[in-house]
Formats: sequence, structure tokens, C-alpha cells
Amino acid sequence: MLPAQNHHPKYRTLEEIRQRKDELLDQMQAENKQISAKWNQLFVKQEDSSKGEYIASLVANSVTIIDLFLLYRKLKKNYGGLMGLFGKSGKSGKSKKR
Repeated sequence: MLPAQNHHPKYRTLEEIRQRKDELLDQMQAENKQISAKWNQLFVKQEDSSKGEYIASLVANSVTIIDLFLLYRKLKKNYGGLMGLFGKSGKSGKSKKR
């Protein structure tokens, strides 16, 4: 995205306004083509993978899930869960009696 420009050009005739309008329309169409191309690249259909690639992705996803589970357990043990990590106690707000 282009940075905001603070200056406003002074147009003296309707022809200058039309020319600027056409320039902006061309610029918008070019940017729209770039955005469309990038958007379509996001959703490219993957080719059918072989059985080995399928198993490799399954193992990689499983390792990621196990890693996330272990991280959650560690955070829960050390900080009382995610809320304890951000300064909020996971326990009730009662103070300890001395």
C-alpha cells in the first residue's frame, strides 16, 4: 500500500481532473491484477502426494501436536496455565491466611 500523501494537487480544468482520474483508474487496475495473482497463488491445488509423502506429513503433524501438548503442560506446571503466564492467576482470588 502506498503511504498517505498530504499534498492535494490543484486542478484548474475538468480535463486535468479527467486525466488524474484515468491515471488513478489505471493504477488501481494494475494493483488489482497484482492482488489477484497473489491471491490465486495462495489457493493453488496441491498435486497428489505419494504414500511416502503422506506418511512424512502425518509424522510431522504428529510431532507438532506432541510438542504443543508438552509446551502446554510445562506452562501449566510453571505458570498455572496460559492465564498465569499473562499475570492473571488461574486460582481463585482469595488471599492466603497467615
